[in-house]
Amino acid sequence: MKGKGSAMNEKVLPFRSVLIFGGAGFIGSNWAHRLLKSTDARVHIFDNLSRRGVVHNLRWLQEHFAGSDRLQVTIGDIRDGALVERAVQKATEIYHFAAQVAVTSSVNDPRSDFEVNVGGTFNILEAARNSSRRPCVLFTSTNKVYGNMASEAIVSSRSRYSYVGGDGVSEAQPLDFHSPYGCSKGAADQYVHDYARVFDLPTVVFRMSCIAGPRQFGNEDQGWVAHFLYSALEEQPVTIYGDGRQVRDVLAVEDLMRAFEAVRESRERTAGQVYNVGGGLANAVSLLEIIEQIEQLTGRRLQYQFERVRPGDQPVYVTDVSKLRRHTGWAPQMKVEQILGNISDWWRQNRELFRPAEVSTRLSIRELAQVPGAAS
Repeated sequence: MKGKGSAMNEKVLPFRSVLIFGGAGFIGSNWAHRLLKSTDARVHIFDNLSRRGVVHNLRWLQEHFAGSDRLQVTIGDIRDGALVERAVQKATEIYHFAAQVAVTSSVNDPRSDFEVNVGGTFNILEAARNSSRRPCVLFTSTNKVYGNMASEAIVSSRSRYSYVGGDGVSEAQPLDFHSPYGCSKGAADQYVHDYARVFDLPTVVFRMSCIAGPRQFGNEDQGWVAHFLYSALEEQPVTIYGDGRQVRDVLAVEDLMRAFEAVRESRERTAGQVYNVGGGLANAVSLLEIIEQIEQLTGRRLQYQFERVRPGDQPVYVTDVSKLRRHTGWAPQMKVEQILGNISDWWRQNRELFRPAEVSTRLSIRELAQVPGAAS
């Protein structure tokens, strides 16, 4: 992810110093683990530990890389501009995953949604712009920036909706924010893109569909694939908003990691670009269809009830990944069945994390001081 005039030069900076905002989350912890295991990069995790399960992800990383001087942790909030600026100083690469991620939460508290998603992103961009290292910045946006896509012609069958024509949603799809969450992520998305054009900062935007895999603590607002699977395994009912024929394309988190690597390896081409990233047509599945797959995998019936479709929801969203494929050669490899199997295996190996006593979202001050390697 290198642009003209950038100081991102391997000869000048012979080391990788990777800063991951939201690094204790589902995507962030998987990415940190991959970097620490397969590269010589130094990894700096920046997270406020507000999401369910992230404390366990952080402890998992600390246990796997105990004694390593390549892992640093900062407990902080991206709304704290001064703390963000200090964290960015040594970074040669920045991955921005920190966000308010739920549409429902954005409706209940749109100011907080704005301050995190727009204000926090602005803090990161300004810190990167002012850094002498001119770090590359990869930002994970969302398919919600395209709104409900009501103008798209669709047809219905017994189990799913489908597009009348086309191979999926490309980056040419008009932006149409629909919900405070769509607005805040869309605004952040455009800020990241524009900092490449105006300030020559090497940035990349990933507009992502459904990402799923191990270490995901899913719920009905975010991480629905894992949420459905865990609910079946734990014999808990779920709510389907709509008639269940809504279609999404699912991408394995492992394939997303490969996309990060592909973009970096082709950074001369990818700097300043926006990419739609998802599982594509081969991994497009409706809610009813994935419930059937989950029941076959687990041998258990998933109980569910229907509610009215939520405002702004897309009846069909399938990603056209051809631009990223052309620029980097990347393509999804893992199928939905394997994704579900991997999540199920992880759940069975970590069932204790799903006990009621383990679902608290924040650490006490005393507990926080005991997190190895934590710095504030």
